[in-house]
Order: sequence, then structure tokens, then C-alpha cells
Amino acid sequence: MQRRTFNKVLGSGLLVAASPSLIKGLLFANDGTLFASYERALLVDEKGEPVRLGALATEVPYVFHYPHIATPCFLIKLPEPLKQEVALKSSSGETYLWKGGVGKEKNVVAFSAICSHALTHPNPEDSFITYVPKGGQTMAYDKGGVVVCSSHLSAFDPKQGAKSVAGEAKDPLASIVLEYDEANDKVYASGVLGMEMFHQYFRIFRPQLADRFQSARKARQLVKVSTATVTLSAFTKEIIQY
Repeated sequence: MQRRTFNKVLGSGLLVAASPSLIKGLLFANDGTLFASYERALLVDEKGEPVRLGALATEVPYVFHYPHIATPCFLIKLPEPLKQEVALKSSSGETYLWKGGVGKEKNVVAFSAICSHALTHPNPEDSFITYVPKGGQTMAYDKGGVVVCSSHLSAFDPKQGAKSVAGEAKDPLASIVLEYDEANDKVYASGVLGMEMFHQYFRIFRPQLADRFQSARKARQLVKVSTATVTLSAFTKEIIQY
């Protein structure tokens, strides 16, 4: 893995942003907290075929794993185009720029499905975190169209880079950087933007992950080549949403 700064705030307060494809070998980070570049992985369906963005159901959360085989992520096709870049700030004061969605309508987004508050995440048994459609209701927020963690009723707005808009979570969900090959209608995961919680996740859930993946070390293995993508309802037995 090679860690790089994706966006950086200079002393003058100027926010610098760049596309991942434009910064290979540039803008090396001092601590790697804002952007981490990992091996590019093709999103594939349960049959191993490339995920086609046009075939994704709108406002249905899909699950894939990246950058580790045990770190779940959400893939969501939102109902409207997203063309606006969003400046986000971590709870420690670092500012970075989310570039929006991918695809022809710029409405396909991906985020870590590990809640930035208490690390709630989907697993094969249940999921207390999910996406609530625009017309849906949640106790966490006054409207739908948000990712909701029902463990402590935090809400994140995927239209604003999964910015925390309600509840105890202070950090946005980490964004999964997507690269879209429009000519071949293929989408790849290539990095993580924002304050990822992977170290804490592996430490806190070590026993459960070791049991599920045969060992804690195997759970930390990085995804290579491709990653399977399924609906959240197919991935887990029960979705709990308040």
C-alpha cells in the first residue's frame, strides 16, 4: 500500500484537490490520514461479472469489501445527479474535498460501512447500519436519503460525502474512491478518503473477525483484483433500522 495526500489545506487556508488518477507519485502525505491508495479492485456481482452501474437498483444499498477482505463498504445509486464537490472536516480538524459520485449521472457513491462513532457495521448475521431511501423514515433524522446507524441513531448524508448530520458520530463515513471506466462500463475501488477506522475496527472486533475469516491476520488481507458486490439484504440475515 502506498499512502498519499488526496486533498490538503495549506497554511493560507487554500484547499487543494485532485483526482486520484492525476496524483500517482505526487503529494505524498506525512501521516496518510486523508487519503490512502490501495490496489485497484473491480466490483463484480455474485456471478463474477463486472457490476454495471445502469443495472444497479436506485436507493438500494449494496455491500462489497475494500480495502481489506473484512472491511465492508456501501455502494449506493442515488436518485439524483451529484455534481457538487463537498469540503469535509474530520473531528480532529483536517479538511478534505469529496469529489462526488461516478457514472453518467454522477450519482453512484461508495462509503465505508463502518460507523465512525462506535464502529457498527454489517455482518452476515445482522446490520444495524443501512441506507434509508428519500421517502423512508428514521428516528435518527427528520428525512430519508441518509445512511443511518441505529446503534446510536447517527445519520450521514451521502449527497454530502457521508457527512454526519445527526447523532453522536462526529466524523463523516470514510469515502471509497471509485474510478469508472465508461467505455467498458466497469467500476473500480482504488482508495479510501477521510478518517478511516480500520485499526480500531480490527482491534475491537478481532475475536469475531478471527472466527469468521479463520484468523485475524487473514481478515486484514488486502483485496486484490476484484471484490464481490451484493445487496445488503442478500449479505445479511436481518437489517435493523429505527
